Amino acid sequence: MLTYLSAQASSGDPGYEPLGDLTAGLMLTQLGPLVLGVLAGTGEYSTGGFRSAFVAVPRRWLVLAAQVVAITGFTLLVAVASVVAAVLAILPAASSRELPVHLAEGSTPHELAGMVLFLTGLALFGLAVGALVRRVVPALVTVIGLVLILPVVLSLAVEPGGTMFVEGVTPQETVVNTIMTLLPSGAGGLLVTSDAFRMPGAPDLGAVGGGLVLAAWALVPFGAAVLRLRLKDVK
Repeated sequence: MLTYLSAQASSGDPGYEPLGDLTAGLMLTQLGPLVLGVLAGTGEYSTGGFRSAFVAVPRRWLVLAAQVVAITGFTLLVAVASVVAAVLAILPAASSRELPVHLAEGSTPHELAGMVLFLTGLALFGLAVGALVRRVVPALVTVIGLVLILPVVLSLAVEPGGTMFVEGVTPQETVVNTIMTLLPSGAGGLLVTSDAFRMPGAPDLGAVGGGLVLAAWALVPFGAAVLRLRLKDVK
């Protein structure tokens, strides 16, 4: 819906480019995979189902591995559906201006694939934090704070009227831009728009680097969750 509204609002601009609105709804779309991952990671602990699961599968890490496979498969399907919905949402505005929508040209394939990988990575990040924390509310606060709230807070930390997105950034802005790039949303965003978006002063990670940083955000809590399973009894 947000993509549709954005496309309709900008379609009146003389230089309107339909594909420019593909990612308009991505910020809010991030919330779904995050919540899904957290609920999957904490589900067995909140219901007590972990007791029977770990009795049936003594190697506890295999239970977590099975959750990873299940969430990855499901989220991939949901992410593809979300991307298809975003494409469909820009078609009415494009048709009203009789503008073609070429999905196989330029950076558009990269953008579409990046959106799918980004949303899937966020779901795995939520799953990892949920499996580590084991409680719904703290896990949700953690992932939403890191992905959605902290980037906004950091962007407000620079001086009003500063040069955050132009040449000649201040040291303060360089630090802020670097941290934002290394956060899950910043790194994942490079998967989607690495050629068009790089904050001055931040590392030039590119799509591959952004993907690796996003993967690290999931792998680190996953490793900690597995270690916790091995060293401590589940109560």
